[in-house]
Amino acid sequence: MTREDKAVLIEELKEKFSNNGHFYITDASGLSVAEVNNFRGKCFDSGVEYRVIKNSLIRKALESLDGDFSPLNDTALKGFSGVLFSKEDAKAPAKLIKDFKKADKESRPKLKAASIEKDLFIGEQHLDMLISLKSKSELIGEVIGLLQSPAKNVIGALQSGQHKLAGIVKTLSEKES
Repeated sequence: MTREDKAVLIEELKEKFSNNGHFYITDASGLSVAEVNNFRGKCFDSGVEYRVIKNSLIRKALESLDGDFSPLNDTALKGFSGVLFSKEDAKAPAKLIKDFKKADKESRPKLKAASIEKDLFIGEQHLDMLISLKSKSELIGEVIGLLQSPAKNVIGALQSGQHKLAGIVKTLSEKES
């Protein structure tokens, strides 16, 4: 790979890292070519992009971004690295990794690190937690539901009170007549 090719790839990676709010770095060493292709196909079906990239190129692309990705240098950017890019669903790559390992009874790919909205999660131990993350739209829906429930209770109380008040006024008017 020539210097110009590397520069083009680094620029492409910078764009991918900045356009995708979520990325995962995995270790797929020990998987055969067929297994990697199978994993890549499952990624494609889920709308996740999987690429095997040299650690030095990943490092250079991350250095140019806003945010501190230096903790990845000592742990995640060693050995064989594949990067999963996800634009919308932060937990899709984590689910893919876990499902692939379960279905094929493999120990790989292993999660080296993940970046979710520039928050770093380093290590395989975070995989289950990343799967349980709620998407932005799910969280917004929950907040809206929580905000609506007190308003509904107040409106319901006012409406039921309105009927009671009308009944009391009607009873009083009947007594006076």
